[in-house]
Amino acid sequence: MTAVGGGTVTANGDFNSKKTAVMYGAGNIGRGFIGQLLFESGYQTTFVDVDENVVAAINEKHAYPLCILTDDSRTDVMIENIEAINGNDAGKVAGAISRADLMATAVGANILPRVAAPIAAGLARRFERGAAPIDVLICENLKDAERILRSLILSHLPKAAHSWFFESVGLVETSIGRMVPIQTPEMKGGDPMRICVEAYASLPVDGAAFRAGIPDLRGIKAFSPFSFYVERKLYIHNMGHALTAYCGDYLGCEYIWQAIGRKEVRCLVRKAMVSSANALAKKYGMEDQPLYDHVDDLIARFGNRQLGDTVYRVGRDLRRKLAREDRLAGALRLCESENTGTEGILLGIALALRFSSSDLDMPPEKALTDICGIGEGEPSFSEILRLHGQALEGSLEFT
Repeated sequence: MTAVGGGTVTANGDFNSKKTAVMYGAGNIGRGFIGQLLFESGYQTTFVDVDENVVAAINEKHAYPLCILTDDSRTDVMIENIEAINGNDAGKVAGAISRADLMATAVGANILPRVAAPIAAGLARRFERGAAPIDVLICENLKDAERILRSLILSHLPKAAHSWFFESVGLVETSIGRMVPIQTPEMKGGDPMRICVEAYASLPVDGAAFRAGIPDLRGIKAFSPFSFYVERKLYIHNMGHALTAYCGDYLGCEYIWQAIGRKEVRCLVRKAMVSSANALAKKYGMEDQPLYDHVDDLIARFGNRQLGDTVYRVGRDLRRKLAREDRLAGALRLCESENTGTEGILLGIALALRFSSSDLDMPPEKALTDICGIGEGEPSFSEILRLHGQALEGSLEFT
């Protein structure tokens, strides 16, 4: 099968005009979310990954099983019309990008600098032959993802192509809400390619960033200004998830579903998430009821037992999760600026500072100033330390 323009030539010479996509990254989000949306929207998808076993498995069967988990059911669907390229083969990667109708990345923020050169090479080929505009869905958990990826690509793209790039390449930020847990042997059920996910399949995207037009993609929800969805994900979803983990750790829970199943935790987490929801509604002039519905939906999803998500996985990496603009300290500032209440968030930061799997290795005062960016003179500084002291003593009460 040979790729030609926006389709493929089959072994018998027939032309298949199926839409083509390049999915850079065949991991949890690439296979577990975007791959499903592309398949169900009629795309022939080429995955790019450096894991030789994954590449070989995709090219052997041209399909993989996706297991949709609810609290009481499991449903396997087959994701088909796929092939794979080894990410170390820069020439093949550039060739696939040069012919694609749509592209997406889900490689992880730390890996983006490594994939910028082959992406730029593929775009340079498009520029040289006057190809149609293309959009890149950036499916990374990364603030300012569009700006960062643009800078990385331009550093490798010939200067002659820079004007064309701004006109013809859309770098589209997305908000990835689907939860994909660590894949256990039990989840894989004997098939290393099976990936288990929750049913949620909505994909908010930056509606103002497209250059080739908003694609007919299942679950896509274009919105502008997209900063609303970036902050909704970070300060409602991510903050609530992390707060559940730190509460669960304090109470000796292993799993997120166990933590959110505790009434005192559920009430505290909802209170904090509603504070963020109210702040976002005020900041962006949005209706509050849809945000409250989103909060309740998330809390129900946190309780999905079959996801098996652990307190450790959700709570780890404190330097990132306590950072000034990230889920906890960022939500605190948002709620302070809109005067919508901060009690649950303050307690979340205090519990994060005594997280049993912490790798901070610094006094809480230093973590607050150096990581969270909370100054010693701020009221929240002393309140967090007070709550942290109670947590260490085991006398903390959830209110």
